[in-house]
Amino acid sequence: MNHWIIVPIVLPALLAPFIVLTMRHDLLLQRVFSMAGAVALLAVALGLTAQAASGPAQLYELGNWRAPFGIVLVLDRLSALMVLLTSLLSVVVAIYAITSAWDTRGRHFHALFQFQLMGINGAFLTGDIFNLFVFFEVLLIASYGLMLHGGGAARMKAGVQYVVVNLAGSTLFLIAVGTIYGVTGTLNMADLAVKVPQIPAGDQALLRVGALLLLVVFAVKAALVPIHFWLPGTYANAPAPVAALFAVMTKVGAYSILRFFTLVFGDAAGDNAWLAADWLLPAALVTLIVGAAGVLGAKELSRLVCFSVVGSMGTLLTAIALFTPAATVAALFYMIHSTFATAALFLLADQISDRRGGAGGRLTTAPRFAQTGLLASLFFLAAIAMAGMPPMTGFLGKLMVLDSARSSDSMATIWTIILVTSLVSIVGFARAGSVIFWKSASLPDPVETAPSRPALPIAAASLMLAAMVGLAIFANPVTGYLETAAAELYSPTHYIRTVLGPEVVAEQR
Repeated sequence: MNHWIIVPIVLPALLAPFIVLTMRHDLLLQRVFSMAGAVALLAVALGLTAQAASGPAQLYELGNWRAPFGIVLVLDRLSALMVLLTSLLSVVVAIYAITSAWDTRGRHFHALFQFQLMGINGAFLTGDIFNLFVFFEVLLIASYGLMLHGGGAARMKAGVQYVVVNLAGSTLFLIAVGTIYGVTGTLNMADLAVKVPQIPAGDQALLRVGALLLLVVFAVKAALVPIHFWLPGTYANAPAPVAALFAVMTKVGAYSILRFFTLVFGDAAGDNAWLAADWLLPAALVTLIVGAAGVLGAKELSRLVCFSVVGSMGTLLTAIALFTPAATVAALFYMIHSTFATAALFLLADQISDRRGGAGGRLTTAPRFAQTGLLASLFFLAAIAMAGMPPMTGFLGKLMVLDSARSSDSMATIWTIILVTSLVSIVGFARAGSVIFWKSASLPDPVETAPSRPALPIAAASLMLAAMVGLAIFANPVTGYLETAAAELYSPTHYIRTVLGPEVVAEQR
């Protein structure tokens, strides 16, 4: 077995308690070890991605217990990509938290940060539904602490809402897991892929109930309408580095939908193949509309960014809901782009709000501040990226989504909604930028309403924009990798054989 597969889970799992137990009173050591852990995680993720790109899926059996009875981790191109995306984001978030001193505003930031990475990476690597639930809970518990980092009444109120919504989602998750296990007798996803087509007709309805409940749970994580309401308040009140890290949290829900429903309820599942597509596409399109409307009507910069996240998830889930290889390639490319763009916007919004004195993040004119030109330029780049304008990767991502929808019966609807909401988002971002930068520049000489701020946090935010530039430059090899990943998703035979073994697959079929 390749023991490197478990490192993205074990490394932060060991580092978090080590930070708490041995250096909880020494912030400098916490920063050093947390930053070193994030960099090491990125190096491991790069190695795992290279391995996944050069060969078939790999299996890691904890305790050498064979699937479907043992706990297994599976590394393929998709899971490796998501771990790499998380690791890259974690390095930028760690840099920003340290350079902006956000980690001094509460206790145990770095330990919770490591636990969060453990849960996210585990969710991407796990090979069965129950352990997906376990890792969901790990990342959620860590996110509760990170959400409340620094205190404050508004943050506490948003945190309570976040906890309640996710506890309800966890309850539904357990009910769904129990229902599916009661029908199939297994929770291993590869084993489910084999057994679901063989379920007797009398049990099909109960199986569909379990699958729909899972879809609801994943939709909660992905902020899909009508259960998106928790995201704007939560992300707007979260500390900036936490909100940036949460950029990948909604992607966990999208990844789970893609992984579970292509593997377990794909074409081989017969009548059950409709479970995600028929429900997901209309909700995704409505989510896109709600997000664009929120961007246009936002009165605060942080809420504008939050609604742009909702809109981006609508675009992403629209592509996923088509459930074709071409649409999945577009979805994965857009997923990478939107993670970078979301993180960049949250970090830039924090820097802008911090420099505007009493005006904060409100979309009102205020005296100019230090580094206005630099922040205006960076905000402009991040805004056009999120809105989907050329030459940034958002344009490429949306173009790929539109192209993949040409074979869909809903092509006209999809094209109309994506193009119109893109225009609305452009107007919303342009309004915010003109109020904060252009109209403020027409005021008299700037008034110093806040002390000078370090430039390093801006550099951390710029790394996300640089990542988008890199994605645009290397779009061709990245797309080639994604095409192979999509092909693996829609032809999961090798995945199943890797997990269960060829002899087990032959017997069960």
